Amino acid sequence: MSQFQQLGDAYLELLLENPNTCVEMGVEQKLDDLPDPSLAALSALQRQAEQIVAQAEALYPSLTDFHQQLDTQLIALTARQYAQDASLTFNGRLQAQQLPDAGEEISSGIFFLVTLDPRPAQNRLDNILARLQKVPAYLQAMLGRLDTPVARWVDIDCESIAGLPEFFASILDWARDESYAQLDELGAAIDTANQAIAQYQAQLKQLPTTTHFHIGRDAAESIVASKGIELSLEDIHQVAREFVSSTRNQIESLREKLVEKYGLDPATTAQQLQTYLAEAHAVKVEGGDFEQVITRYKQVAAELETFVKERELFPIPDGQSMNIIQTPGFMRPMIPAGAMMPPPALREGTRTSMVYLTLSQELLAEHTELGIPLMMVHEGIPGHHLQLATATMHASIVRRTFNANEHAEGWTTMLEDYVLDQGLMGELTDEARFVTKLDLSRIGARVGIDLYFMTGDTSYLDIGYDVSTDSEDPFVNAASLLIAATGFTPGRAQSELNWYSQERGYPLSYLVGNRLVWDLKRDFMAATKDKLSALEQDREFHRIYLESGNMPVAKLRTVFEHELGTALGSAAA
Repeated sequence: MSQFQQLGDAYLELLLENPNTCVEMGVEQKLDDLPDPSLAALSALQRQAEQIVAQAEALYPSLTDFHQQLDTQLIALTARQYAQDASLTFNGRLQAQQLPDAGEEISSGIFFLVTLDPRPAQNRLDNILARLQKVPAYLQAMLGRLDTPVARWVDIDCESIAGLPEFFASILDWARDESYAQLDELGAAIDTANQAIAQYQAQLKQLPTTTHFHIGRDAAESIVASKGIELSLEDIHQVAREFVSSTRNQIESLREKLVEKYGLDPATTAQQLQTYLAEAHAVKVEGGDFEQVITRYKQVAAELETFVKERELFPIPDGQSMNIIQTPGFMRPMIPAGAMMPPPALREGTRTSMVYLTLSQELLAEHTELGIPLMMVHEGIPGHHLQLATATMHASIVRRTFNANEHAEGWTTMLEDYVLDQGLMGELTDEARFVTKLDLSRIGARVGIDLYFMTGDTSYLDIGYDVSTDSEDPFVNAASLLIAATGFTPGRAQSELNWYSQERGYPLSYLVGNRLVWDLKRDFMAATKDKLSALEQDREFHRIYLESGNMPVAKLRTVFEHELGTALGSAAA
């Protein structure tokens, strides 16, 4: 076995150390287990990751094949992320000691067993039973890890774990429907797990807490770099300021145009126009039958695929599919609005994405003839489903499994403008672009808030909105910006901020990815303008992007240069 193959095996072993990742990626290993939350396990994972970094760095100089070099760099990036996550410190303690996440860690693997696993229900329920039986020990280990956790994160975990009994009850109902052979054992395991959950909540709430969760500038820069984003914090902040200015101007221009088109009062605000358009283009539902909404989504997805195929805009491989269904009753506690599950990266066979939609009268206004097509662009073909399904077919395990948020989100947010430019919505192009730009306004705010939450520097919240940021509570300051950018209610804004605070570097990836992808395409078009027609340029850009697999956009730039045999120049900051 070559050293490169040994490195690949070590990389895969690192990924599959977590039982939840095994289920998510479609690997039939550790399906009976919960993750080990102990500090000892975390320390061992850090050492394992650091060894892989050293192994990759030692191997890289001897490699001559471009793709092996690239995969080695991607392996090193992943291992650095693991090592960094395990060692991240603030308040004089590891982040892991301040982050209770029992609800997420217990539920996610079980959730994947319910939603992503194609095996018979009996097999999956066996694995779920084994996991449930381990909940009490897991919760005690989590409590043993914690030391003065962040107060907001305690609240998040308490809310998350409070929903587990309802989740478990839905699984028990499912097991009854399936005539599960070990139904009594499952019921007993759920009862015991619920008792342990109640005890865990009580003990968690008794712990001393802190309100400080900023990690500082140096750590923030390290997190951004570990994701393969080759921009400084100031560069990223400037991208947000430029985006906000441009997007607000576009929204205002479209507002004026549409107000005139529909004969509305010239003083109609953007939010009022958004409400008007939602009502005017609502999906028709008769008799409260929400399957009509599902039918409309399926029709739009088929129409969109036909639109793409007729123009040959994107390569669509065989062996992929996307299912759109109404969220089953027993899954509704897990999916309050909707979810898109991409194909498991390591499962062979047809690459299938699942789109679950939780429908109710209250949520009906979110499903309109303007919103549905753009949602399908983002989630389906040519969006996340096409990009991730294609990536799972790559020969390289690394390219199948690498987690590059700005690569994925940059692709989909770029597409929303691109397909409108291609005429997808016809006479409703302005309406669709207006509601899309309003929705995209949040990604500018995400950058400012992400940088602020990491560094504690309120100046990052200055992205062009006139908001107050003088509160001692960072969540109040962040909510002021998010509400100004999106019009969210205070409750929805605070819910959104929960994951911003924990997923450091992820919220900013949407806009950073959007900018980097457009920059990459601009440079590609400049490099090929004398060789290809405009349509051929689009097709070739999409082909290389999709068929190269997952990686940071900065690394993808090197793939384009390798394919073209020429440099594309530096990405604009």
